[in-house]
Amino acid sequence: MAKKIGVVLSGCGVMDGSEIHEAVLTLLAIDRAGAEAVCLAPNINQRHVVNHLTGEESKGETRNVLTESARIARGKIRDIASVNAGDMDGLIFPGGFGAAKNLCDYAFNGPDCAVNPEVARLAAEMHAAGKPVGMVCIAPVIGAKLFGTEGPQITIGSDKNTARDIEKMGAKHVACPVSEFVVDKEGKLVSTPAYMLANSIKEAAEGIEKLVKTVINLV
Repeated sequence: MAKKIGVVLSGCGVMDGSEIHEAVLTLLAIDRAGAEAVCLAPNINQRHVVNHLTGEESKGETRNVLTESARIARGKIRDIASVNAGDMDGLIFPGGFGAAKNLCDYAFNGPDCAVNPEVARLAAEMHAAGKPVGMVCIAPVIGAKLFGTEGPQITIGSDKNTARDIEKMGAKHVACPVSEFVVDKEGKLVSTPAYMLANSIKEAAEGIEKLVKTVINLV
């Protein structure tokens, strides 16, 4: 039976949701590895909506994270509240500002951030069950917030300010090039910089593909 890997999406679009390249690369790598992707998202409103043509906030516009994430998942997506650790073998968080705005509020509150309750619940269940959790781009801040008391090794690449915040949350930041990844073997946490460093989709793909393979191998 194919291994099931949950992919937690945070909307549709790098500025206010999931980074679409990272999300699609993750889904492609899972499929190529012979595993099954299970797309998930919280059924909540986005923190705000950004016009991706101008980069400016669309005042007064409201979008739902689950509904927007369904665009990437081609409609095949589940409310994260309906899923538990027994439903899958691993979990991966693509990046994009939605991970830091909708799945948690790191973009607004830094190391004092809070993680969405259902996101926190599922990630904690997976971690407690010894199942691997992968985090791409800015998403490792979620892992730092949830598991920082264990001092796990995590990377977001080389951004000094974000690295400092990760260490404030208790995790140990490891500098990493875009083509590689960092594994905390004890905690089964895997992270890669992707568009924290990537200058092209090809560069983002290399680290993401390695992360996905590692998550699947840790199952």
